Amino acid sequence: MKDIPQISDSEWKIMNVLWAKSPVSANEVMKRVAMDWKPTTVKTLLSRLVKKEAAGFQKKDRTYLYYPLINEEEYVKAESKTFLKKVYGGGLKAMLANFLEMEKLTDEEIEELRKILDRKSE
Repeated sequence: MKDIPQISDSEWKIMNVLWAKSPVSANEVMKRVAMDWKPTTVKTLLSRLVKKEAAGFQKKDRTYLYYPLINEEEYVKAESKTFLKKVYGGGLKAMLANFLEMEKLTDEEIEELRKILDRKSE
């Protein structure tokens, strides 16, 4: 698998649109991204994603239709690993403990976490 490119927060918003529905035009991205961006901003971000090989396009008549070249799940996993290394020095236990102390969990969420941990110990 090729290296997954680094994308900015703004590019992430564009990728979420592409992952949800593609191929899609720049105008449709602008409508779906729910930001007060100008058309040139959206087109610039799409161009950056194409240059980074995170997105591709096909020309249909006079319209460019964009689609993702990277899988959402793979990207989220790669970003999670980067975050874990950067913020917690790679320590999953420290991260989990920090989040669990900060957040109030429902009984259902606790049970779901137990099931995940049980599957990991098998």
